Amino acid sequence: MLNIVIFGAPGSGKGTQSERIVEKYGIDHISTGDVLRAEIKAGTELGCMAKKLIDNGQLIPDALMLDILSAKLDTLVGSKGVIFDGFPRTIAQAEALKEMLAAREQEVTAMIELDVPEEELMTRLIKRGQESGRADDNEVTIKKRLVVYHDQTAPLKEWYEKEGKRCYINGLGELDRIFADIVAAIDARI
Repeated sequence: MLNIVIFGAPGSGKGTQSERIVEKYGIDHISTGDVLRAEIKAGTELGCMAKKLIDNGQLIPDALMLDILSAKLDTLVGSKGVIFDGFPRTIAQAEALKEMLAAREQEVTAMIELDVPEEELMTRLIKRGQESGRADDNEVTIKKRLVVYHDQTAPLKEWYEKEGKRCYINGLGELDRIFADIVAAIDARI
């Protein structure tokens, strides 16, 4: 099983590169953002709760995300692996993911870290908001999301480094070059 955690600040290219990884390796893609946006669009109880948190730039509670991911993983019968996009976002979530995969006799193969300067992140997210109409891609919410990222998510770099799973990728530049660097990092681990 090829289980990849794609990691980076909002706007670092996780979704774009995840699509390419899925296509190349034939693995499944679990995007917590897509799952949550679907719940919000459907107007479910989870969706309403998630919308309130997301609009304030906050993270979804761990227990809720773990339940969603566990259920999703169990539907992927015969899968070659998964790319986790948007999860984990905290050390507690990384530890829980490690346990969840171990219970299925699996592990994270690699954590792909897409590093992009903050000024570029703002530019990308503002543009994405204008093009997609995503309500959470506005300057105020983006700034909140970046603060949450630096405070709560960035410590995962060191955690995955200690686990021997961290693969640093310069996320600034041509998409094809970035993807080639990702492929090289993954191929070195399988």
